[in-house]
Amino acid sequence: MTKRNITILVITSIICLLPICLSLSVYNDLPERVAMQWNFEGNPNWYAHKAVMAFGMPLFFFVLNIAVLFLFYADPKRENASKVMQVFTVWFISILSLIIVPLILLTNLGIELPTVMIVLVLVGVMFIFFGNYMPKNKQNYSIGIRVSWTLNDPENWNKTHRMAGLLWIIGGVLFILAAFLPLPNIIGIILIFFVLITISVTPILYSYLLYKREKNASHGS
Repeated sequence: MTKRNITILVITSIICLLPICLSLSVYNDLPERVAMQWNFEGNPNWYAHKAVMAFGMPLFFFVLNIAVLFLFYADPKRENASKVMQVFTVWFISILSLIIVPLILLTNLGIELPTVMIVLVLVGVMFIFFGNYMPKNKQNYSIGIRVSWTLNDPENWNKTHRMAGLLWIIGGVLFILAAFLPLPNIIGIILIFFVLITISVTPILYSYLLYKREKNASHGS
């Protein structure tokens, strides 16, 4: 890793831990068991000890940030990713820590916040962002649909990421719509799983079909 990469790693890691300052200031005011997750109707459905929330979650983001950046900087083809996606990859985890941890802390302090709506909109915007820039990435080992068929064939990579980009944008729009619709909890869960499975699995299947079609065409010629 270069000196610049190490500097970025240190800065983003510190940012991941910054919410601990808020945790320390409100720790005694938190209930012993805090809500960690809410359903579509706004009711908590997962609790944990307040220490897990206040200190464990920033530490989780801290470790995740280090892992992501080490993998990213170890990629010899990382420069093939679009500049915007490179910046996003570097700073995403630390920014997420700054948003998610205070949001959950404040909610457990009794401050009424549309937690589910905020999270869904945040994820939806992220999907739209990824979808927009996904087709602009060239082959690399860090960002995109990284299966053997895309990594071994530039045309397969490009076609797969154009299709995946569209799917991710549609998925993001559906997430944002779900944030503002009064969906029953079960319908919301089904929608989320449907979107996640569709944007994850469909591009891989599409890439494989492109690979098989190209293989059959080469054998037939």
